[in-house]
Amino acid sequence: MDRNQLTGILLILLILIGWSWFTQPTQEQIEAQKRLSDSIELVKQQELQQSIQVKETRVVSPLEDSLAKVRKLQSFGSFAQSVEGEEQLYTLENEVIKISFTNKGGTIKEALIKEHKKVLSDSLNNEVKIDLRLLEDEKNKFEYYIPQGSGQIKTSDLFFSASQTSNAIEFVTQSAEGATIKQKYSLGANYDLDYEVQFSGVSPSGADGESVKLKWVNHLDRLEKNVMFEKTYSTVYFKEKDDDDTDYCSCRGDDEIEKDKRIEWVSHVNQFFNTSLMSEGQAFTYANMETQMLDEESDDLKVLKTELGVPLNGGAPFKMKMYIGPNEFNSLRAYDNGLEEIIPFGRSIFGSINRWVIRPAFNFISNYIGSKGVVIIVLIFILKMLLYPLMYKMLFSQARMQALKPQIEKLTEKYKDEPQQKQVETMKIYREYGVSPFGGCMPMIIQMPIWYALFRFFPASITFRQEPFLWATDLSSYDVFTNIPFDIPMFGSHISLFTILWAITTILYTYYNTKHMDMSANPAMKYVQYFMPITFLVFFNQYASGLTCYMFFSNLFNIMQTLITKRFVFDNDKIKAELEKQKTENLKKPKKQGFQSRLEEAMKKQQEIQKKREQQKKANRRKK
Repeated sequence: MDRNQLTGILLILLILIGWSWFTQPTQEQIEAQKRLSDSIELVKQQELQQSIQVKETRVVSPLEDSLAKVRKLQSFGSFAQSVEGEEQLYTLENEVIKISFTNKGGTIKEALIKEHKKVLSDSLNNEVKIDLRLLEDEKNKFEYYIPQGSGQIKTSDLFFSASQTSNAIEFVTQSAEGATIKQKYSLGANYDLDYEVQFSGVSPSGADGESVKLKWVNHLDRLEKNVMFEKTYSTVYFKEKDDDDTDYCSCRGDDEIEKDKRIEWVSHVNQFFNTSLMSEGQAFTYANMETQMLDEESDDLKVLKTELGVPLNGGAPFKMKMYIGPNEFNSLRAYDNGLEEIIPFGRSIFGSINRWVIRPAFNFISNYIGSKGVVIIVLIFILKMLLYPLMYKMLFSQARMQALKPQIEKLTEKYKDEPQQKQVETMKIYREYGVSPFGGCMPMIIQMPIWYALFRFFPASITFRQEPFLWATDLSSYDVFTNIPFDIPMFGSHISLFTILWAITTILYTYYNTKHMDMSANPAMKYVQYFMPITFLVFFNQYASGLTCYMFFSNLFNIMQTLITKRFVFDNDKIKAELEKQKTENLKKPKKQGFQSRLEEAMKKQQEIQKKREQQKKANRRKK
């Protein structure tokens, strides 16, 4: 490209730039154009709104109106006139509960439990308490299926007329053919709600030919801080009419149970609250129960589903009772139908201990002491005093073995290369002095049923729900001494101080009690005994702080009893003198084939077998 061409191109660019600069709109022109665009957009929106209003207010042609009525008649039959209406809410209320009802379906909209709160956590892990409501989820269902033509209609699609008094409300809907459905609710004292349903002129829908189907779906809300335990203790319970025992769906997974027998009651149960439907007199004709687990991210806890056969009862009212409230043992037991069994205190002997020993004891002490944590400590003190005779025997047995420790150490040195022979000689010394190495086991064995019962008691008893003690805010859930910025599987994202203190005191108590024990025959046992408290740190970190509080203070009482008894009650010189006297008397007596003698004989036989094996090995080596 020569100089002339380059000059021409530059001139053309300068002309284009100059033209663009001279012809660009001024600021006033730009603002005027914007005002014009805004005006056009406003006109378009007004035209669109007018178009929508015209569509909404357009007159429905007689043909379209007739087609709509035909479709409605096909779907709802003679109840078509009950499909249209406006939802209205009604309330029944007493000192402990406020129940809201809706005329659409004639069912409960929600129940406010006044004396209890729901627990939430904010972004800083602080606990926030709000009103606790049951049955409040919009996805819930409580509907009857009424045969109509070739299909069925649901009462949840029908509007009922309502009439209310101070403590009762009645919902009524009627078909064009005269069939009537009535539902009446009467609120009594506490959480007791009388409920009756009456079907007049309604054909049966059940396979048994004498009932209509009631479908009850309940999306349980998360009410507690410890969601893990809340899921474990939430499910569907039920009881057959002619059976004394209750049954329930699986708590840990999806489950479904079908019963074609008469059912007395069904209960949808949270950890500490329930909604129960109980028949009075005549039972439900059948029941299908189902539990459905949800993802961890779900706002709901679980989905509980129940299908019941409600008897038509010849057109007479079928009477029921509803309980909507906390799992309080005495309130549920007052129904005299086994409803208190929904509280998961445990089965067999452990459940019996919780229901008839530990629970009454806590309630009795709570009448005089307000703090549930202090009640736990008082109960520990009472139990330790009652079990002290066994504790004394255990400590006395340990003291006697401690007195024999110098002789055992001599055996250890003498038979350091023959551990089995050393064990035989040790058992011989114990037999001569009348000392049993198992003398300290009985107190632990006696306490094991109480320990296991308490293991089920604290997370199941509403007595401890949201009851604070020291740094714990809820004795029915884990205590949070501090939070950690990440979640550890099975451990959680917090540290429970009661659990840490229990582990520390357990290790100290174990060390103190086993100092006198000879573990040379099995050195690994010296360290294995400390693994238990360390391992259980993971499990108890998310357990009810009422139990870990009990375990910690129980350890403190054990340590105090041990120290006081060994230092101020026992006389070591006297114990040694008694041992020598016992040895002299035992040598004069004929030998009896007791447990220790049999154990000693077994150890001798084992030693002989071991010697033969070693001799055989030596012989084999010589041959080679």
